[in-house]
Amino acid sequence: MRSVHIDTARTWRGGQNQVLLTVTGLAEAGHEAVLVAHADGELARRAREGLRFVPFSPRSEFDVHAAWQLAKVFDDQHPEVVHAHDPMGVALVAMALQMPTSLPRPPLVVASRRVDFHLKRHAFSKWKYRHVDVFVAASRVIAGILQSDGIEPDRIAVIHDGVDVAHIDREPFVDAHGAFWLPTGAPLVGNVAALAAHKGQRHLVAAAARVVRDAPDARFLIVGEGELHDALDRQIKDLGLERHVRLAGFRDDAIGLMKSFDLFVMSSVTEGLGSAVLEAMTCARPVVGTRAGGIPEAVVDGETGDLVAPHDEAALAAAIVRLLADPERRARYATAGRARVIESFSVDQLVARTAALYEERRGSN
Repeated sequence: MRSVHIDTARTWRGGQNQVLLTVTGLAEAGHEAVLVAHADGELARRAREGLRFVPFSPRSEFDVHAAWQLAKVFDDQHPEVVHAHDPMGVALVAMALQMPTSLPRPPLVVASRRVDFHLKRHAFSKWKYRHVDVFVAASRVIAGILQSDGIEPDRIAVIHDGVDVAHIDREPFVDAHGAFWLPTGAPLVGNVAALAAHKGQRHLVAAAARVVRDAPDARFLIVGEGELHDALDRQIKDLGLERHVRLAGFRDDAIGLMKSFDLFVMSSVTEGLGSAVLEAMTCARPVVGTRAGGIPEAVVDGETGDLVAPHDEAALAAAIVRLLADPERRARYATAGRARVIESFSVDQLVARTAALYEERRGSN
């Protein structure tokens, strides 16, 4: 099955990791898969040597030149499947398919949906999504949102994000205490996510102020970059948490750092699924998360972690304090969480389900 995959982001977030896992996995399974991604993006930098990669530089979803570049790729590759992994990619694919090509047959158009936001309702958005044959939702919650937005159920398939367990196991442990000059033996609570409003780090910082009253040795490390960096930095200073909460910025060694956390916290107020949660569970880290979006599909409350309501800073703090004080429960959650990822969220399952979807829908398209 020949497929072309489009991702337009310059940054590296969970979505870009899923794109790379999907394209690499399909290629390793013997499928012809081509990645089209931003020439200046982190995804382009991380694409493995030997992966079929085509760079382009889209400026917006209305970029006719970028759409023309895609049409040229379609002409060269004659894909049976075109898989857009973000909304801008969907728009560019829709425009490219209006341009003259030598395609013998229209390709199956697939669009990934990894966020639990509603589709935009303006005319151009409605137009571009009409060209999608099947939406791949990363969680059942996202599938429900798509249906509420008017997408027919038979145009939606749920395929959970995957984790490359072997790759994560190979990532070397990084001593976060040493790297950030944290007190030896201090309990470490970590978060890895873009610094964006929907990731809820402001609630995590507010919860940290409560946690240190009961656990004054606790330290918090927030790994990621984004538009809320300065606001979070001010909040940390306003609460007098400079010794307790550190903003680590973007780190290539985030997985290694994660392995040194005593506890991983996902404070999101909305979340498609939470691939960072899956990575933490793979690293055998116990999890405290919110019940936002698809997180409860990853974390089984009371078995692999503890879940609280989004925005509830007091409940978030209480869950953190409770787990920091209970090493036996942390160990139990860690073991069960890793087993759950291996059983239900492996990259092999992601790739196999994606390939099967292509085969099924291409045959009926």
